[in-house]
Amino acid sequence: MTAERPIRVLIAKPGLDGHDRGAKVVARALRDAGMEVIYTGIRQTPQMIAEAALQEDVQVVGLSILSGAHIELFPRVLEELRSRGVDDVLLFAGGIIPEVDVPQVKEMGFSAVFGPGTDTNDIIEFVKQHAPQRA
Repeated sequence: MTAERPIRVLIAKPGLDGHDRGAKVVARALRDAGMEVIYTGIRQTPQMIAEAALQEDVQVVGLSILSGAHIELFPRVLEELRSRGVDDVLLFAGGIIPEVDVPQVKEMGFSAVFGPGTDTNDIIEFVKQHAPQRA
């Protein structure tokens, strides 16, 4: 009998945004749901986020942003992930992302955008349903 490997999730705060309560709530909820969660902390560069995703062999990357710099920072994170061959991960975003920007964020490759007040159970179910399987 083999135990199923837990889903590995990286939660990151790109840029100079110093508020991380929401990211910590999501990280804890995912952990409490049985996932292995790596939280990188605040003020992470795109390079730092991509390197952590590579080193930790995650299946899911969640970016949380409140600063309004998502249109500038998200593509840079994606470029860094791709340059390291990390292109088989589920991406989601959260924080303060105006509705008008959500289609552009999804076009970048993010499968979901969760705003303030999202029930953490919705995020957990989303990750469980969409995370790529790993051996």
